Amino acid sequence: MATAKPKRKSGLKRAPAKRTPRKAKPGTRGLLPEQCRLDSLSGDAEEARVRIAREGGLVVGAYSDPLGKNALLLAILPIERIEPTPFQRDLSQAHHRKLADVLDRTGMFLDPVIAVTAPEGGFWTPNGRHRLEAMRRLGARAITALIVPKREVAWQILALNTEKAHNLREKSLEVIRITRGLLENAEDAKRAENQFSFYLEEASLVTLGVCYEKSGKFAGGAYNPIVRRLERFSEEPLSKAIKAHEKHADMLMDLDARVAEVIAKLKARGFVSPYLRAFVVARVNPLRWIQGEPPPLEEVLKTMRERAAKFNTEKIKQEDLATAGGAPDTED
Repeated sequence: MATAKPKRKSGLKRAPAKRTPRKAKPGTRGLLPEQCRLDSLSGDAEEARVRIAREGGLVVGAYSDPLGKNALLLAILPIERIEPTPFQRDLSQAHHRKLADVLDRTGMFLDPVIAVTAPEGGFWTPNGRHRLEAMRRLGARAITALIVPKREVAWQILALNTEKAHNLREKSLEVIRITRGLLENAEDAKRAENQFSFYLEEASLVTLGVCYEKSGKFAGGAYNPIVRRLERFSEEPLSKAIKAHEKHADMLMDLDARVAEVIAKLKARGFVSPYLRAFVVARVNPLRWIQGEPPPLEEVLKTMRERAAKFNTEKIKQEDLATAGGAPDTED
């Protein structure tokens, strides 16, 4: 009688399942309209009011957020006193020009940017870079902003940004920039990496972000399913955890160089397809044959590199590419 093979133990901890809030009974949470009135400010909210006045802005109103009950301030800020957070994705010229055209045609700016007080002075916007640049393009002197007194909201950029959908490259670069920003604070650097999971979203994005720092043309889409499955937020301090991400990124870059050599050989034989990289990566990926708990990411990347180095392009036929899927080489 055949016995079942024991599942492989790799020491990996499964990522906690993402919880979706249960649908609440209507009218049972938060504040009623009249309860949102703020007659006076204190603490962070008062400090934000003082900053607004000092920077030449005008507080239009203040209220308690009806959901989380946090104090918020609506203000008009001098446009030169607000900048995007330093860890955001790169500006899309086409997107902000399109926004400028719409604003110019309507003659109204109806969607305030979100802003927090910047560390040295002025304000940062974690959500509103393209609107800000569109207003600057139009020569505006001031901009409407919703001021959030809690500066940590700046790290929640991925959850807040609804202007333009992120692709994998943009999201990864934002995550690694947030990570670098957190490392600049000695106290944050000592905290466990998994304490920042809400800000960073997925551990794989940190690793891919390092890759994109090294090469903006890195084909992350081909490797993301593998890294996303195996990379986990660490219980180690952030200052130590980043070293592991950087090591994994180096291994990914080295693997991609080997994959690129295989692609070059396939092209020399006349193979043409936007899915060549995805095809090669799928062929060298050992995970499709592994049942149960997979091995650690480093072991998988080593195996893939070895297989890529031994890849025999002479055995590949045109019909093999017909079933190739995944992300095309230009998906980023």
